[in-house]
Amino acid sequence: QLQLVESGGGVVQAGDSLRLSCTASARFFSTNFVAWFRQAPGKERERVGTVTWSDGRTDYAVSVKGRFTISRDNAKNIVYLQMNSLKPEDTAVYSCAVGYNWNKYSYWGQGTQVTVSS
Repeated sequence: QLQLVESGGGVVQAGDSLRLSCTASARFFSTNFVAWFRQAPGKERERVGTVTWSDGRTDYAVSVKGRFTISRDNAKNIVYLQMNSLKPEDTAVYSCAVGYNWNKYSYWGQGTQVTVSS
């Protein structure tokens, strides 16, 4: 079973940057979709962005577009989430997930906390 481990979270100030990593226990398949989600206390889970593994196409939530970038290292089975110009409202637990459908994800990591202070 595919296992995902996120890392790179922490406490930063508004305007700072962080790069999160999602390391998989096995290689991603061309049929995979890999997404980053986040959930803040008392709020619904929000999809931050998705990468389509077959062609590398990415899409992002409006709330992070232009500030966050998903990239990947195929050889190392890692997906990154580069977060720039962080805002206090970006504070959340960030998780990566893998699925075979853009809307359905079967494998999830445990999440990493990102806290942005003002």
